[in-house]
Amino acid sequence: MADDDYNDMDMGYEDEPPEPEIEEGAEEELENNNEDAPDDVVGAEVENKEQEKKARERKTTKYMTKYERARILGTRALQISMNAPVMVELEGETDPLEIAMKELRARKIPFTIRRYLPDGSYEDWSVDELIVEDSWKRQVGGE
Repeated sequence: MADDDYNDMDMGYEDEPPEPEIEEGAEEELENNNEDAPDDVVGAEVENKEQEKKARERKTTKYMTKYERARILGTRALQISMNAPVMVELEGETDPLEIAMKELRARKIPFTIRRYLPDGSYEDWSVDELIVEDSWKRQVGGE
């Protein structure tokens, strides 16, 4: 008898939640929303948003930290060692870390650095936007 009472109760786990009902006209509006706008207008909106992001003043420094530099070089060297395409002309270099350093000097590494701020927001910096200290020259004995 206890089993019969349990089976009669609907616990809500067997059935999936009902899907919200959409009015007949609303579904057509969603489908036709982007079809009416020409492609160049949609592209212009994306470009305007990107320009607004760049126009905002940034709070963090434009210098790449030694920690960001180490992480970028390590990540890029790992990619190169796994046969990723190299972004610079090679002159006999075979060491992935040396190739990554050469790419960094040429500002050809396609990475974006995300710096988190204490308030929970963040800033995105492209590697080519940042100023890189030339500590590698001191290590190698360069200029």
